[in-house]
Amino acid sequence: MLEISNKTNLLEQASYKYSLQDVKEPELYREMYNYDDAPKLAFNYRRVPMNMPEDVWITDTTFRDGQQAMAPYSVQQIVDLFKLMSRLGGPYGLIRQSEFFIYTKKDREAVEKCMELGLRFPQITTWIRAKKEDFKLVKDMGIEETGILVSCSDYHIFKKMNMTRKQAMEYYLETIRMAFEAGVVPRCHLEDITRADFYGFVVPFVNEIMKLSKEAGIPVKIRACDTMGYGVPYTGAALPRSVSGIIYGLQHYSGVPSEMLEWHGHNDFYHAVSNATTAWLYGASAVNCSLLGIGERTGNIPLEAMVFEYASLRGSMDGMDPTVITEIARYFEDEIGYEIPPRTPFVGEDFNMTKAGIHADGLLKDEEIYTIFNTKKLLNRKAGVTISETSGLAGIAYWINEHLDLGPGEEFSKNDPIVVRIKEWVDSEYDKGRTTNISNRELRQKLKEELKK
Repeated sequence: MLEISNKTNLLEQASYKYSLQDVKEPELYREMYNYDDAPKLAFNYRRVPMNMPEDVWITDTTFRDGQQAMAPYSVQQIVDLFKLMSRLGGPYGLIRQSEFFIYTKKDREAVEKCMELGLRFPQITTWIRAKKEDFKLVKDMGIEETGILVSCSDYHIFKKMNMTRKQAMEYYLETIRMAFEAGVVPRCHLEDITRADFYGFVVPFVNEIMKLSKEAGIPVKIRACDTMGYGVPYTGAALPRSVSGIIYGLQHYSGVPSEMLEWHGHNDFYHAVSNATTAWLYGASAVNCSLLGIGERTGNIPLEAMVFEYASLRGSMDGMDPTVITEIARYFEDEIGYEIPPRTPFVGEDFNMTKAGIHADGLLKDEEIYTIFNTKKLLNRKAGVTISETSGLAGIAYWINEHLDLGPGEEFSKNDPIVVRIKEWVDSEYDKGRTTNISNRELRQKLKEELKK
């Protein structure tokens, strides 16, 4: 049967309707996921069309997934970070939602305090257990949407839940009905989708979810969760690891609209950011992130990374204020006591810092040579140098000009006598066996002495 596609406006063969494959033994993809070896990546060379939605945005899980990976935030810390996140996302809500636990009195107090701020964005959503009392609590708090766990791989269905696929599907659908009865929009977290039988369970299950949604007249959101970070962005990769294949399949065979489709990834194999961008490119409107990428094991998609991915794809920040990223990083370090690895992009102490003399020489001539963008303008952080035995005259000259905030015509050259004398002092420190960088405090003192001379 042929029908006109409302996406391409072309005649297409009617989508095949997949039915549940209620297998007796779990499909664990042992050729791909042999527990004693690194996971293998298979290709079937099937390509799906790139289909970026008109609107894409970021959602946040800092106060849910992020809190599972570090000491719990205080209520005040949650409120402060929520306000910073709202400023970062801008007036158009490019950080659209933030999800919270509501299990404890402290969790609920944090939600109430954030609601009292009256901010339009991020919208507050929750994550709950599949219990009627939890759905009632969400409704009573005036929250419109909540996440519920619907694990979809046989690892979870057979090994954790001790169910068959049919039993799991029936259990999940009953949970979704409870959400509808409470008048709450359910966000279905398809946990471990990159180890799931996509056409044998995921698609038939999501088809049933969409059918229930239509009957109830209440929308349902679908969150594809790459729980173990197995997803890959490569063209032609086979399911269940293909991010583009997962997004395409959920849209094409289950009819999930882009605005109801969200990607949630982890960074176990360093693919978190590239997978999230791939999800956007192939049809998901939302990518779920956490501040600084803090989350289970290796963490989630860093929210600040997707701010710049958005700007790269759209050509504009569209109202986002990236300088808030630096404020957020400082808050984590100064108020929460979290140590950010110094080379972390955008937020680490050394992310736009150079130690090599040849790089410092380039910075001295034109900082654009060795700086990724105008970090002063976009992040309120000027490119800098750290002085060590490899910094050379250029590094010291650049450090002096930066710390004295000298403009054109005032700057020290690398051949200035003061620069030469400081370089001789630095060399003598390392000749004596020093192995650490020269601190800014030491350099300021030495510069003060030399200027007096």
